[in-house]
Amino acid sequence: MLNYRQLHYFWVVAKTGSIVRACEQLNLTPQTISGQITLLEQTYGIELFRRVGRQLELTESGRQTLAYAEQMFQIGGELEAMLRARPDEQQILFRVGVADVVPKSIVYRLLAPTMDMEDALRLSCREDKLERLLADLAIQRLDLVISDSPMPSHLDIKGYSQKLGECGISFFATPALAEQYGRTFPACLQHAPLLIPGQETVVRSRLLRWFAEQQLQPRIVGEFDDSALMQAFGQSGSGIFIAPSVIADEVCKQYGVELIGQTDAVNESFYAISVERKVKHPGIVAITEGARRQLFNW
Repeated sequence: MLNYRQLHYFWVVAKTGSIVRACEQLNLTPQTISGQITLLEQTYGIELFRRVGRQLELTESGRQTLAYAEQMFQIGGELEAMLRARPDEQQILFRVGVADVVPKSIVYRLLAPTMDMEDALRLSCREDKLERLLADLAIQRLDLVISDSPMPSHLDIKGYSQKLGECGISFFATPALAEQYGRTFPACLQHAPLLIPGQETVVRSRLLRWFAEQQLQPRIVGEFDDSALMQAFGQSGSGIFIAPSVIADEVCKQYGVELIGQTDAVNESFYAISVERKVKHPGIVAITEGARRQLFNW
């Protein structure tokens, strides 16, 4: 069975970068710490550190072990805080996974209602690829996953999708680009420099199909899975970019760009995926109700 004390000593050394600093934090001798880490290595027949000059560097096994240790001791810290809290101080932990293709402004708007709840809620938010998030949802490391697509049918994971809402897309450009290309929409997009979402996004294929239907051939100069990065390039004048129409005013103010047109023929949808068919978690209830009543106005 894993010796958690030995793992904790390893974790502190890895985080502080040296046995000396770990000794100061743990109030132990170097011999004790190095001896316990050696026993951990011998138990599993691995090497966790290698010495490079006077420095300790993690091996590949050490890096993998550290990743697990980080999660274990984070959860342990949360458990300790929960156990020590008085009943009237205990918070409801709400663990949300966000697919990395969902625009950050949409994520904020969806999660904002959880900050105004009467129940004491502690939000833990993690961004990753959808399939990895759904795997964590299946083993209850997450309470909710927010995505731009419903639960994929090919995954053997129990989960239920709730549509939070949908909206059209808007096109934005810096004042200089808007002056050059933004006169007549959508004809102005012909041969215009365009930044588009990456291949992992749902909206990309819809956008390209709409261009074909409109007989438009914009000059694609960049593709981005991360919408925030795409908007940063758009802010610099690298090209025209898109964002969900529900946050059009926010995009214009934040990035100093102009709206040059919008269409409902291309829409983006957003989903809440959970393991419960009937939602009970107060955080999920707040998100679904806020999305429908405030953000998307269902």
